[in-house]
Amino acid sequence: MLEQTIQKNDKKANWLIWIFSAIVFAAVTILDKIELKVNLGFDPHIFAMLSALVNSLVAILLIWGLITIKQKEYKKHKTIMLFTMVLSVLFLVFYIAHHLFTGETNYGDLDHNHILSDEEKSLAGISRYIYYFIISTHVTLAGLVMPFVLFSAYRALTSEFDKHKKLVRYTFPIWLYVAITGVVVYLMIVKYYQ
Repeated sequence: MLEQTIQKNDKKANWLIWIFSAIVFAAVTILDKIELKVNLGFDPHIFAMLSALVNSLVAILLIWGLITIKQKEYKKHKTIMLFTMVLSVLFLVFYIAHHLFTGETNYGDLDHNHILSDEEKSLAGISRYIYYFIISTHVTLAGLVMPFVLFSAYRALTSEFDKHKKLVRYTFPIWLYVAITGVVVYLMIVKYYQ
């Protein structure tokens, strides 16, 4: 097993994790409603592509992290998981930048007027309902899993491996689902970007 990386302080960790999670949730919720009309000199939808790329890497690293812990490669597991968390922060930056500079994209909105006509709904068909199911579960679970990812990391870094293991039993599949569905959402919505 690994040595303790950070000093255990549950009270401080609880406060920091919940405050950070609340700030991120509030920022994503509020900034999702704001669109900055700025000419960046490049297509701001690049941020969505970068988000999908990062989500792909996060999914791969999560699986690799699982493999390394099963093989008892603790140092490698720690490095992979910390890098995965850094990538998740990078994803968040790209996600916020994309929404700030492009606004909302409606699934099926072929003429980009933010209103779905009956014809556009018909053309999108059942895939529209599939998209909304995936995006709603993705967003809900992303918001819910964040503090548990942070608590899982805290428990590992304080060498409380039994508590870490109990948490990741639930956190890992949700985080993996969020990473994979992030890519699926991008692949489904990208054709409606203007």
